[in-house]
Amino acid sequence: MGYIETMQAKKYSIKHWSKDDRPREKLLARGADVLSNAELLAILILSGNPRKSALDLGRDLLKLAQDNLSQLSKMNVREFMRVEGIGEAKAIVVAAALELGRRRQLSGELDKLVVSSSTDVAHYLQDMFRDHKHEIFAVLFLNQANKVNHFEIVSKGGITGTVADPRIILKKALQEDAVAIVLCHNHPSGSLRPSRADQEMTKKFTIAAQYLDIRVLDHIIVGEEGFFSFADEGLL
Repeated sequence: MGYIETMQAKKYSIKHWSKDDRPREKLLARGADVLSNAELLAILILSGNPRKSALDLGRDLLKLAQDNLSQLSKMNVREFMRVEGIGEAKAIVVAAALELGRRRQLSGELDKLVVSSSTDVAHYLQDMFRDHKHEIFAVLFLNQANKVNHFEIVSKGGITGTVADPRIILKKALQEDAVAIVLCHNHPSGSLRPSRADQEMTKKFTIAAQYLDIRVLDHIIVGEEGFFSFADEGLL
């Protein structure tokens, strides 16, 4: 690297900035809450390149998502790599951090969740499924007081569908000492109406669960604009 290139590299290297401007030092001195989204991303990205600092790359990532963290959370590793200077390793770190943040929020909500209506579940599920572009099938396992003992995504499908095995799910229900379950999945297409396959699957689950004295309280389909409850519509 020649002299000019060396000086350019120093210009874009965060380690040559004032300590008050370096994201990591700023976090240590003043706390994470004072950092901008780009600065937090820069800490994850760790290093830049001869043309851009880690902070520049963080800003470029945000631009990719129209400066919207929710939109950024919906993107995957390959989409992050569209930003010049974001390789696979950096993209994986960003994806993992965004997923941890999402799980932290959802776990707090789940700890408080007692199912008394379809709305109780639907709001949680909308947060859970909002960042998924493909169909996800999940189950809530409830105790006698309708408190959620366990939540599990049991299968992930394509854009048009997924598969759920009643034997595996009911076995899990017994392991979790569940007396009731709520089936749930999303419709990435936006339509909330259950398909014939959805209805047949729900019937199969309900019949199988009865033999184990486990109740299927509901099957909820969620989309960005709302939800559909089998129980509310009298389909259970």
